[in-house]
Amino acid sequence: MRLTRASLANPSAVTIVASVVVLLGLISVFRIPAQLLPQIEKPVVTVAAAWPGASPREIESEITVPIEEVLQGTPNMTEMGAWSMPNFSWIQLEFALETDMTHALIEIISRLNRLRPLPGNADRPNVSMGEWGDANDQLIEYFIEQLEGDEQDLVRNKRYLREVIRPEVSGLYGVSRVSMFDTSGNASDQLQIIVDPYKAAELGIDIARAADRIGRSANISSGVVDVGRRSYTLRVEGRYDVDELADLILDWRNGLPIKLGDVATIKYGPPKREGFIYHNGRSAARFSISKTNDANVLEALEGVKQHMNELNENEFKDRNLLAAYSFDPSVYIKRSISLLTGNLAAGILLAIGVLWLFLRQWRATLIIALAIPVSLLTTFVVLSLGGRSLNVISLAGLAFATGMVLDAAIVVLENIVRLRERGENAAEASDNGTSQVWGALLASTATTVAIFIPIMFLQDVEGQMFADLALTIAIGVVVSLLVAITILPTASRYWMKELPTQPGQYWLWDRLADRIIELTATQTRRFGWIVGLMAGSVMFTVLLWPESNYLPPVKRDTVDSFLFFPPGTNVETADREIAQLLIERLEPHLEGEKEPAIRDYFLWSFPGGSGGWLAINPVDGTNLDEFQAVVQNEIVAGVPDMFSFTLRRSLFGGFESSNSVEMRLASTDIDGLKPAVARAMNLIPQRMPGASAQPQPDPFAEANELRFTPNDVRLAEVGWTRADLTRVIMELGQGVWLGEYFTGRERVDIYLKTTRFDTPEEMAALPVATPAGGLVPLGDIADISISPSPSQITRINRARVYSVIVNPADGMSLEALVNELKTNIEPELRALMPADGTIQYAGSVQDLERAISTLGANFLIAIGLLVLIMAGLFRSLKDAVLVAISIPLAAVGGVFAITIINQINFQPLDLLGMIGFIILIGLVVNNAILLVAQTRAAENRGLDRADAVRQALRYRLRPIFMSTLTSLFGMLPLLVIPGAGSEIYRGMAAAIVGGMTVSTLFTLLLLPSLLQLTFGQRQVTS
Repeated sequence: MRLTRASLANPSAVTIVASVVVLLGLISVFRIPAQLLPQIEKPVVTVAAAWPGASPREIESEITVPIEEVLQGTPNMTEMGAWSMPNFSWIQLEFALETDMTHALIEIISRLNRLRPLPGNADRPNVSMGEWGDANDQLIEYFIEQLEGDEQDLVRNKRYLREVIRPEVSGLYGVSRVSMFDTSGNASDQLQIIVDPYKAAELGIDIARAADRIGRSANISSGVVDVGRRSYTLRVEGRYDVDELADLILDWRNGLPIKLGDVATIKYGPPKREGFIYHNGRSAARFSISKTNDANVLEALEGVKQHMNELNENEFKDRNLLAAYSFDPSVYIKRSISLLTGNLAAGILLAIGVLWLFLRQWRATLIIALAIPVSLLTTFVVLSLGGRSLNVISLAGLAFATGMVLDAAIVVLENIVRLRERGENAAEASDNGTSQVWGALLASTATTVAIFIPIMFLQDVEGQMFADLALTIAIGVVVSLLVAITILPTASRYWMKELPTQPGQYWLWDRLADRIIELTATQTRRFGWIVGLMAGSVMFTVLLWPESNYLPPVKRDTVDSFLFFPPGTNVETADREIAQLLIERLEPHLEGEKEPAIRDYFLWSFPGGSGGWLAINPVDGTNLDEFQAVVQNEIVAGVPDMFSFTLRRSLFGGFESSNSVEMRLASTDIDGLKPAVARAMNLIPQRMPGASAQPQPDPFAEANELRFTPNDVRLAEVGWTRADLTRVIMELGQGVWLGEYFTGRERVDIYLKTTRFDTPEEMAALPVATPAGGLVPLGDIADISISPSPSQITRINRARVYSVIVNPADGMSLEALVNELKTNIEPELRALMPADGTIQYAGSVQDLERAISTLGANFLIAIGLLVLIMAGLFRSLKDAVLVAISIPLAAVGGVFAITIINQINFQPLDLLGMIGFIILIGLVVNNAILLVAQTRAAENRGLDRADAVRQALRYRLRPIFMSTLTSLFGMLPLLVIPGAGSEIYRGMAAAIVGGMTVSTLFTLLLLPSLLQLTFGQRQVTS
């Protein structure tokens, strides 16, 4: 072979090239970006719009529905979900996998430009790529606590954080965006004119018309005018400055002016309190820091943490502030990298140990082992050049490739040793030994790489997540082939002076070959083995096929409790009666006075105060299952009228379990669905202990709506219109938006509002001055009633729905959860639903169905590619089919291994396990390829069929067992070594290790039976 002969003739060049590759690989190891998971681009676009002071119904009618109308019919859009909440609308658009998302984003922005004018104080819709709350997007969260000081200190510091610190952090390496949230949500400060309605009434000031007088002021330019020899720009300074607003004359009484300052207080500050945020019991602001796609997460985290530590020691210390993070992704990244690196090292040592047991010579062992560093380090180079990252998936690929990259080297060295034992010199044996097995090695490498091609070109979430795995193994295997035909024969010629001693091994392989031939000597025995192995494999595969999960159930160390406050509870009440109670219960655990001890926690409320989120991080070494029970049964239990559920969220992101199911209940009678949702919330935990049911939105967490119905007759009598009444009601609430004011640094909203009222009765009795009726009570010109109002409105594809998010109990697979829901839960819910009610399943169940369909199709494509490649390399479709027939033998081994692991530790067949079966296709055919290729070579030399099969077994049994055992022991640490995050790849390891073990043993009986199952001899070529 030319490449081998060139290498043998130029050992210095081979050494130099190998050294350069190793050096570049070492450099790439330290430079490649590190993160927890691969970067995943989902075909999702999020549109968000804010309207301060608006209720969910107004948000839906004035913001959400108009946006839906212009976005409906967007090309390739598969689903449109919309969530209308107090002050905020959030719309998520999902697209088909093949969609060009750049064009989709342009199309969405173009359509939003056609949107009709929104309410004056509503923000323009903000468009962003990706899913809201995506774990791939977030870098870290910081909570900045106010250690000491009064409310004004806190307000001033939050303004400082927003205007100074947030831009600083945004400019750090790896940071794409910083969102700040405080008690006012994400809203900026306002210029507020707060009217005392009683003073206004006493002085006869019509507060309905005051807004017009203040709001009409503006700075206006009128172009350029020539005056004499000069040109001047005309400008009217009509906008009142803050200092001038107090002197604004509203009316005259007895020749004296009544100024705005006589009836109102003017201040610059935060808007109405929308919630609370506590970290370790102290009021705090929350910094949500997002990362750039190309950032090295560990480096970016280190930079952010260093900057925050410097602020703590300097500026924050002077302001009595303290910045602390709660969830640190670097802990999980370092832990996963450490675990996988340990597994990789253990696998390398085990594989080398197996080689030594077979060869009993260190030089021969190390010659083969050279394939490991060269192949793996070259893989790092290619990953770095391709813009890939070092993550859990790519590291798992390296660990899986450890034993696989030895296969070609084992076969080559084994053949070289055999030829040298026959008397050939070192140079000839190295050249001939490599050339003789080149065809079989090319076939096995091509088939191994071919099965990864469909995975690497998948565009969905699964393909993006596991492309790194496929790419890593494929690169390693290809490089190992090049090593086997260049470095290995060169090293064996110049370095292996003595042949490895193999006491008694040839006798063992000869006896084993003879025994196999004896077991397959007759047609009856051959048919028996073929039918028995094939039928048994298929039968046991079907019978033992495990239940399915979407993603491995890998959980964070944080325990999360989602809280649903009593309906109608305002923010102050929720803070006083719920938040302070939880803080009081958590304090002993935080101080270490009570077990289990906790490191830190945060507690914050959702917009509008309808619910909240408590996240607790225990100290290291805590039993997390027991701690979760303590949180649910002690810390959040017993709060009057509050519903809560506690879980540990998935490490893959989102606010639910990685295998949660979303039940969508839809009907034209949306109120008619409430009994079914309530029944689901009670029924699911009863029928499935440990499972939780989270409603979205909660149908019974309705706010109290103070509804004003105009009395048109009385309005006309007092000289008001409905517009005047509306302005007054808006002043009583969020305020009337008067425009914007430029502070010199930023533009802020101007709001005219009144002082707060304690009861609805006070509001009804409020005296207001009117043009024709004098002073009249507000309740005289409008009927006031209290009615329920939804806290959130959810729409899927423009239809209102209720969703129930079901998180499975520990030890329950996604498949079992769906079956339980459809069999035992759904019939009872349908009985309570309106006649046109429907139930659809979304979330992980949709992802699992799509993944099974996609991977199933790719499984068939992989087998087709494999057969075609082997047919081309063997120049025989029959031989390709013979090799492919051995594939079902591997499936039963993988299924059996997963079943055993599942009995020891919960391990259903997840997405990685399914990909493991696809990888298995390319691995199990390697042994069959070696036997078929050697059999055909022997026949071409004149041997009959039985002698050719016997010789193939004698020559190839030893390398088959060596390569299989090195691969198995190289992967074994991934299967047996426990550790946090090992669940991610344990299913895949079980499928591959079990499949290879059983397939190797079964193939040694099946393939000789198939090869000898002929009617007549094959024509012998001279």
